[in-house]
Amino acid sequence: MNTRTLNEVVDDALAEIGFDSARRRRPTGRQRSTEWLGSEAGFGLRHYPNGRSVYIVQARMGGRNRTVTIGSDALLTKAQAAKVARLVLAHARVGGDPASTKQRVKGAPLFHDFLDEFWDKWSGRWAAKTLSVNTYYRRLYLDGCFPGLGIDEIGEGHVTEWFARLNDEAPPGAANMVLGILNLMLNKAEDWGYRLDHTNPCRVVRRNKRKKFERYLSIKELRRLGGVLADWRQSDDAMQRLTASATTLLLLTGCRRGEILALHWGDIKGRRIKLRQAKTGPRTVWLGAEAQALLQDLPRHEGIEWVFWNPGAQKPIRAYDAHWRLMQDQAGLSGVRLHDLRHTFASHAAMNKEALPMIGKLLGHRQIQSTSRYAHLDDGHIFEAAEAVGAAVERMMSLDP
Repeated sequence: MNTRTLNEVVDDALAEIGFDSARRRRPTGRQRSTEWLGSEAGFGLRHYPNGRSVYIVQARMGGRNRTVTIGSDALLTKAQAAKVARLVLAHARVGGDPASTKQRVKGAPLFHDFLDEFWDKWSGRWAAKTLSVNTYYRRLYLDGCFPGLGIDEIGEGHVTEWFARLNDEAPPGAANMVLGILNLMLNKAEDWGYRLDHTNPCRVVRRNKRKKFERYLSIKELRRLGGVLADWRQSDDAMQRLTASATTLLLLTGCRRGEILALHWGDIKGRRIKLRQAKTGPRTVWLGAEAQALLQDLPRHEGIEWVFWNPGAQKPIRAYDAHWRLMQDQAGLSGVRLHDLRHTFASHAAMNKEALPMIGKLLGHRQIQSTSRYAHLDDGHIFEAAEAVGAAVERMMSLDP
């Protein structure tokens, strides 16, 4: 089965709906863009530079994607073209050429084989912690899934049923994470030619609702915490001094705890920190004068590359939850997480009129959507903004014509 065969199927299907196939006019020349319509996987509208648009259908045969023109949108309705597309795709899936079926199976691996291929090609791009978490999720929730199905055969029904079972086995957040991994896998299957473009069924699956944390420290809370941190940095206890410095650096940079605790002295380049491993990959963190002074005051140990080094245990500090809880108690900050200090950094940047793209750059976000959830303003700032806008409108209304 080839493109010529599919063209014959299109002609027959058009005849069934009473359309003269001689009027199809398959345009030639460089394509401009293709709009995938979504009602059928592989069904789209192709726009050409001369202003004409034609309905097309894309089907995978013999390990290759083949595209066939259905007809002009000036002559066919979307519903008519979609009906033809369904017939073509059905014919492509069950077409009677055994050799083509063998080629398809050879070209598109089974899910479990593709899982190995994806992991080999892609997992090296993840940070060590991300790789560890994703490998754990793979072992629990992905290995052994979709038995007997090729990566190109997984459809909406398969993924919807799988996600429903997953929610019975895993917490809502973990289920969302695993769905994210599968979504990335199927996107890569399209990129690598194993699936038709824009056929990823994960797009229709509704993820579990996440509990949104909007906690950040007010100015009064920051003052209380600042007082505790200042006392701790003068303490005779080395761990108190180090954890207070690490916490202060979190507030001054908006970094994640793991990014700060993993710092090496070689990562600090004057006014910058070159993070080797962050959640979104290597990135640069800019240091203000206060952060630079803090780092200059930290002790260095001969032959030790770690910035936050526990001299008593002779190992780097990996976590300090117990110390943070004590800081919380002393500052009266019940229920505040260390990650809320990153939220505090971003929220106060927004309240100081920094634009979201700039805040995203400071936080190391790749997408503006990730930044927008950090930019919450407290009621006082909203009131000030409303009053300022109202006063401006009132002035304009009072002007003489």
